[in-house]
Amino acid sequence: MAKPKTDPNYKVIAENRRARFDYAIEEDLECGLMLEGSEVKSLRAGGANIAESYASVDDGELWLVNSYVAPYEQAKVFKHEERRRRKLLVSRKELSNLWNATQRKGMTLVPLVLYFNHKGRAKLKIGIAKGKKLHDKRETQAKRDWSRQKQRLMKDHS
Repeated sequence: MAKPKTDPNYKVIAENRRARFDYAIEEDLECGLMLEGSEVKSLRAGGANIAESYASVDDGELWLVNSYVAPYEQAKVFKHEERRRRKLLVSRKELSNLWNATQRKGMTLVPLVLYFNHKGRAKLKIGIAKGKKLHDKRETQAKRDWSRQKQRLMKDHS
């Protein structure tokens, strides 16, 4: 993904924690975003949400749909739309692989993390994912509960 979290420029803006519960992530990919100036300022202030968003390939381009970037109050004239489609930047080879995965294998593209990398650029980590069934979600929940319980037992006995 990016540099370790000890890097002063690395900053997680928004994380889609629900995606790992609802989807089985097969592969992930880092891509850039085409943003307007007021959007970058708003992201630096931490105003974003990618929980309800998804990525799609349309007309040979990769788009982030339904993501929320809070309005930047100091931008008087050049304000941005809060829920506009944002273009994602990937190479042609990666775009071809993503399109093939979504068309043939029945996968979907889910945004996982929106962050600033070690160079201070906004990046989005998307996952090629397949939706989980209800019994798979229950199994994930049971594993999580057991690991928590195991941690408590280890803490109490030490």
